[in-house]
Amino acid sequence: MSSTTPLTDPGARAAVAVVDVTKTYGDRKAVDGVSLTIRRGEFFGLLGPNGAGKSTLVEIMEGLRKADSGSVTVFGESPWPRNTALLPRMGVQTQSSAFFVRQTVHEHLRTVAALFGADRAAVDATLGAVGLDGQHDVRVDDLSGGQRQRLAIASALVHGPELIFLDEPTASLDPEGRRDLWEVLRGLKAEGRTIVYTTHHLDEAEALCDRVGILVAGRLVVTDEPQHLIRTFGASSRLLVPLGRIDEERARSLPGVDGVLVQGGHLVLETRATGRVLAALDTVTGLDGVQTRTPSLEDVYLDLTARRTPLAPNNQEQQA
Repeated sequence: MSSTTPLTDPGARAAVAVVDVTKTYGDRKAVDGVSLTIRRGEFFGLLGPNGAGKSTLVEIMEGLRKADSGSVTVFGESPWPRNTALLPRMGVQTQSSAFFVRQTVHEHLRTVAALFGADRAAVDATLGAVGLDGQHDVRVDDLSGGQRQRLAIASALVHGPELIFLDEPTASLDPEGRRDLWEVLRGLKAEGRTIVYTTHHLDEAEALCDRVGILVAGRLVVTDEPQHLIRTFGASSRLLVPLGRIDEERARSLPGVDGVLVQGGHLVLETRATGRVLAALDTVTGLDGVQTRTPSLEDVYLDLTARRTPLAPNNQEQQA
């Protein structure tokens, strides 16, 4: 893993700088001494189980909640108390976005755009980008859940913000909608926008994010590039061998095999030496029908969240 030393002056080069932030509700620390730097132009994913503190931390960054202790700066300024100078530079989509439900889709987005001084051309372009260009005259309260999600995202993007906060943006989208949104987000990233993204879709985070941070019980346990995390934590590859081709005892004796289990009609061989095990398997039983499953961010995530203990001294950010 890379150095655990935080930036000397994180606010100077950062879109968002969080330093030792804590937020407590009753006797529960929702955010527990988190330090984090999100760079300008970075696509940053914030991951963690339900109740880990993701939404609370993001709302503190947005200026919607006040931290009990520590500091947050956005483009070098404090977002709290509510900093109106920062609002045009930020786009926010929350899990409970509010709508003008009696307006049509186009009217709603025109109203939002007007609040930020964006023109009608931006409204039309944004509706097209999120796949709502055929819903201009549909009332907001007649939209499906997935369509409302698209409108919430459009509302966060219509004024062309530099910093975009998206909280579970694909939660109500079908697979095609998810992939369409991925392309929109990649386009925003290419334009130099900074994106802070929470999601439970680990494949999404692996495909889109420059870096991810994993929160567990309010603490930031690790921050790094997805592929570096996968390499560093050395999640095992899995070789799926059709049942009956080799027995469990023989499979365990193969050089390089770390574990064996039966799953879904296959004998699953866990290994960190894929080539070595494949060569041994080829000698014993051949490779016909053998499938290889390489490690993913999901494997790392499940391992780290199961540990529920911080990996970095003093919970400082691990710089990629």
